[in-house]
Amino acid sequence: MLVSDDVFRRLTEGILGGVYQPAEKLPTQRALAADLGVNMASVREAVKRLEQLRLVEVRHGDAMRVADWRVSGGLDVLAHLLFRAGGLDARTLVDLMEARALMLSESARLAAARRSDDQAKALQETAARIADAEDHAAAQALDWAFYATVVEAAENLVLALVMNSIRHVYFQRADLFAKVVDDHQRLAPLYADAAQAIANKDEQRAAAATKRLAQAQAERLA
Repeated sequence: MLVSDDVFRRLTEGILGGVYQPAEKLPTQRALAADLGVNMASVREAVKRLEQLRLVEVRHGDAMRVADWRVSGGLDVLAHLLFRAGGLDARTLVDLMEARALMLSESARLAAARRSDDQAKALQETAARIADAEDHAAAQALDWAFYATVVEAAENLVLALVMNSIRHVYFQRADLFAKVVDDHQRLAPLYADAAQAIANKDEQRAAAATKRLAQAQAERLA
């Protein structure tokens, strides 16, 4: 790990973990370098990344202050919240899976109204392949392909961008999310129901079926 990466990680965990409070002044970069036993270049690089995440505010002529990330932060903070201390943060995970179920449910509602014939066929074929998947890795890849097609069929740019952010988190530690397809043969009918509802252009059923599937996966992960 690069020295700047380690400095960034330590400061990020301190900010997200509440060691540093919003509006609190951080030590100067020179003081941080001395405290952490690193050079100034490493601290400057770490601070630049903290600014990009909107975790700190650096104003000319003023001290570096901690930003209120709950107000200023975006989805790019999610991975840092979720994977603190090398594991999964339980509270953030619950919130992520809840938001995921809501987003996918509404995506399915839109997909039922807007999907192409090719997309409807792809969803049904993917659902069938999940039932026959030989292992968790294959099922996990098909699970992502299924939902990616749902969001693509929804034809909503913002939902697609949110999905991209979730994908980054998901595949960053795919091993930790393997349980979303735990016992995927039993989940297969839920995929099939959602795919059929979208193919039938039944918006209400598509939303409900997809939400049931996403909630079943959340329960397995919990």
